[in-house]
Formats: sequence, structure tokens, C-alpha cells
Amino acid sequence: MVKEIRIYIEGGGEGKNTKALLRQGFSSFFKEIVQVVQSKKIKWTITLCGSRNNAFRDFKNAFAAHPDAFVILLVDSESPVVKQSPWEHLKLRDNWDSPGVDETHCYLMVQAMEAWFMADIDTLKRFYGQGFKQNEIPKNINVETIEKDLLERSLKAASRDTKSKGEYQKIQHASKLLEMLDVDKVRKASSECDRIFTTLIKLMED
Repeated sequence: MVKEIRIYIEGGGEGKNTKALLRQGFSSFFKEIVQVVQSKKIKWTITLCGSRNNAFRDFKNAFAAHPDAFVILLVDSESPVVKQSPWEHLKLRDNWDSPGVDETHCYLMVQAMEAWFMADIDTLKRFYGQGFKQNEIPKNINVETIEKDLLERSLKAASRDTKSKGEYQKIQHASKLLEMLDVDKVRKASSECDRIFTTLIKLMED
């Protein structure tokens, strides 16, 4: 059985505090996995890396620094993924080569993290409260088909007139939304999100 899992995630800006905020959000989002990790005494580390290039660099470095760990990269796809594996997509878009590992080590937030929020309108309404314009949110059942440019733009438009939170702010609001999301809804709407849960749960059962 795996003894350690390390996840390197794009995002969090360049500040320690902003990275810590988003790390807490992702830790809550993955709480189902965290509970299993704790029960099996598996070491678990989430690292917010800032830019996507930094995430890929830190991910590659982790293989040398932590040879016994199961190391994962989680980044935005930034564009539609058309019948490609994650590594094929990243090779075409960013000219990144897999450091000799398969797709179980690489996952995409398609086309950006905000796609996951689109899967759970009820949480968005609860978080933003009065003044939230639900009609501004795309109604795609498969949130991975929503264009990257539309994701943040529609969230800002929907939240702009809310009284308690105001317009969507990526790091401050994203961390809280990640904590509140209905993970089952996100997994049903995003095959890549479902894949990371399925892979990690199976990994810990082996």
C-alpha cells in the first residue's frame, strides 16, 4: 500500500497567506480522501504552487526528493481537451513531457478550477446570498465544456450585485467555495474530478 501522497496544484498566487487559504479549501474538498489517509496513517501533502509552470517544476522535483511517494499534478487545462489524455494535452499546449509516469499522476481542472463551482449552483447561491444572478451561470451539465474565458466572467457577473460577498474574488472566494461544494455533484459533472477521487481511493485500497 502507498505510504505517502503528494499533490502539486496550480494556483494560490505568490503569497504564503493566499496559498495557505487555497490549500485549506482543497483539503476540505478532498476530505473524503483525507479521512481514509488518516485512518490508514498515510502521509498526505497538498502544495499550492502559484503559476502552472511552478506547479510542473515542483511536481517533477518531487520525484527526486520523495521517491517513495505517489506524486500528483493538478493544473488547469486552459483550453478544451479534445480526445487527448492529460499528458498529451499538456504536451500540445505547454510542451510539457511526462517525467516517465502515466495518467494516474496527472489531472486537469477543465478548463479552470471555476468549472467545478459551476457544477453546484446551490452552493453558489448559498455562499453569495441576496443579489446572486443565477441566470448568468452557464447551464452545461458537463462543466468541462464551458470555455475558460466564460468561467470567471460569468461568476463575476452573477455575484457583482450581492450584498454580503460582492464580486467573485478568485483566492478569497474560491477557498471558501471549495470547502462548501457538494463533491458528488462536481464528480458527476467533471470526469477529471471524478478520476482523481477514483484513482486515489483505489490506490489506498491496494
